Amino acid sequence: MSESSKRRNPVARHGQLRSPGATGQLLKLIGIAMAVVLVSGIGVAGFVFGGLLGTVSANAVELEDQKELPPDIAAYDGGFDILLTGVDTCEPKYAHLFKERCTGKDAGGTLNDVNLLVHVSAEPRRITAVSFPRDLMIPIPECADINGNTRSAMSKQPLNVAYDHGGEKGGLNCVAKTISELTGEDIEFAAKVTFGGVIEITDAIGGVDVCLANPIRDRFTGLDMAAGDHTIKGLKALQFLRTRHGVGDGSDLGRIGNQQQYMSSLVRKLISGEVLGNVGTMLKLADTGLNNVEASTSLADPMKIAQIALAVKDVPFEDIVFVQYPTVDDPYDRNKVVPNQAAATQLWDAIAANKQLRITHENTSNDGVVVKEPEAGETTAPTPTTSATPSDDVAELPSSIRGTSAAQQTCSNGNVGR
Repeated sequence: MSESSKRRNPVARHGQLRSPGATGQLLKLIGIAMAVVLVSGIGVAGFVFGGLLGTVSANAVELEDQKELPPDIAAYDGGFDILLTGVDTCEPKYAHLFKERCTGKDAGGTLNDVNLLVHVSAEPRRITAVSFPRDLMIPIPECADINGNTRSAMSKQPLNVAYDHGGEKGGLNCVAKTISELTGEDIEFAAKVTFGGVIEITDAIGGVDVCLANPIRDRFTGLDMAAGDHTIKGLKALQFLRTRHGVGDGSDLGRIGNQQQYMSSLVRKLISGEVLGNVGTMLKLADTGLNNVEASTSLADPMKIAQIALAVKDVPFEDIVFVQYPTVDDPYDRNKVVPNQAAATQLWDAIAANKQLRITHENTSNDGVVVKEPEAGETTAPTPTTSATPSDDVAELPSSIRGTSAAQQTCSNGNVGR
């Protein structure tokens, strides 16, 4: 191991946050995933209020070839996985905000532009949220639509065509099948949400706080923000989440980091007394969220949601890690990426072994986020002592894998539209 590797610290080395209680952890698990696809803990709140459960059940989708799940989540061998995907459906109310996507040559179809697999390990519980780039070129398997019509497999296509490939009511299943075949993970639970919910959800809670280390100016989305702290909502929230040219190196990989920063801030706000302490706000959020959610039948079950809450109630922020699925440039198309198989194998092996993940990637100007340094007087976590050889409980990920932890606050690494 190099001297520089010896000096690297775990991801949770700045801005350490206090772990919340059971309710916060419930929103943190489902929220960590759902917030990226812009629902966060809202679906969970809907189950709590009961009367909205029928909305989810009526739209539930059966995952293909799913094994029969034990009644108790503790019996799941090796933990369980939740797939969350965000789709860019051209809803009539918001289609004009997507411009060319909904009115130009690219109009039509539904793309799964946000794809996140959340793995919850067996005891001791750890949570790893893996983001997959929409431009990841991989095989798309044979998928069946709601009418039983089979769509033929494709040897190499961008990941974000999987939802459309599955057809009506088959899209979520097709995304789950695609990611399951890529990763080797059995996916027990899945849900999708439309991007149109971003505006309504963000407005309902009064906006979300974000931080910009540098200005963002993106002529493609119309986003223009100065460096510093901002509270964003409505159209600006949607622009912030969709901007690609305005962050990092202008790629989809940079956008993922930007979305994760937004997600963490949204989760923190949702578990605050400002939201959880206001029943009217929670009911409104539940209704808004559930009207935009399509869940797997396995997730349309309030008992399963309660079990998930209990399973993760004691997971500290430092054991909740966000990573980007490792990729390399596609040699046939510089605007696309393909799997970095060697790094991906190390990632999944570490997750399967239930290791504490240590990020060794060091952010550069090409990344979508930078670490937010603690302000004067802010308490930070002590820097851990590292040795040349990680302990048996720790796995150092390859430097090609970008990531952070929920204990680490970040700021968007804006640019002025490269």
